[in-house]
Amino acid sequence: MTRYRPRVDPDAIVALDTHVHIECDAHGRLSLDQELMDASAAYFRAGHPRTPTLEEIAEHYRARNMAAVVFTVDATTGLGHPPLSSEEIAERAAEHADVLLPFGSVDPLRGARAVRQARRLAEEYGVLGFKFHPSLQHFAPDDPAHRPLWDTLQELGTVALFHTGQTGIGAGLPGGRGIKLRYSDPMLLDDVAADFPHLTMILAHPSVPWVDSSISIATHKANVYLDLSGWSPRYFPPQLVRQAGGLLRHKVLFGSDFPVLTPDRWLADFEELDIKDEVRPLILKENALTLLGLRRTPPHQRC
Repeated sequence: MTRYRPRVDPDAIVALDTHVHIECDAHGRLSLDQELMDASAAYFRAGHPRTPTLEEIAEHYRARNMAAVVFTVDATTGLGHPPLSSEEIAERAAEHADVLLPFGSVDPLRGARAVRQARRLAEEYGVLGFKFHPSLQHFAPDDPAHRPLWDTLQELGTVALFHTGQTGIGAGLPGGRGIKLRYSDPMLLDDVAADFPHLTMILAHPSVPWVDSSISIATHKANVYLDLSGWSPRYFPPQLVRQAGGLLRHKVLFGSDFPVLTPDRWLADFEELDIKDEVRPLILKENALTLLGLRRTPPHQRC
């Protein structure tokens, strides 16, 4: 086993993408069944390959002088589909530690087994955080049954990244394939942030239709950040743009949602936003570098 240790040079990269999915493993297994993959591709109108390998993702970001947080989602119980291995992702990411930063994923509905796996992924494999998708994983984050998991992640000092808002997975299918959007209401995470104040949390995506809730939580809770993945910046709600460039300028993170949205498109559209030049590097990399412990000097002291 090769334990991951980051080798990202903070000054050599131009951006750090905090939201990149691994959707295919080294054996060709997919993270979702084909029906869900096809529905997601149609929703995002993806005109490029949807299942690049981890190695191809590393080259994609290396060629652009960027780094990327990579992960899968373990929704074994919620979807009845075998997950990709977070352990394998961490080991393979260790071979590309100059550009890749692995997060793990565990199925919260597995209770104590999920807690043990999370500890092993952090302590033995070196993952820096964990990705959760409450709608896919079919769980309510504020359910007291999951408190041991949040307590463990807080103890380990790892980041918890939560999908929030609408999801393209299942979109357009009858009943959305049973995927329930209410589990991804960010207000369910406010209790978690309040009860585990030393657990660093990222609320992913613009959280539509609950964008104001995410803004409020990130404003109120020091341990909560927002990533801007999954949407082209040209479609961001105006209040999100205003707060990202103002009150939340140290708490907002660049994320693309690659491979459904490329970093090239995201960055090109980000250039068109009405955000001050001095704030752009905070969003593109400095906030994430500090949050992940890759930059010791807080971004507000550098810009």
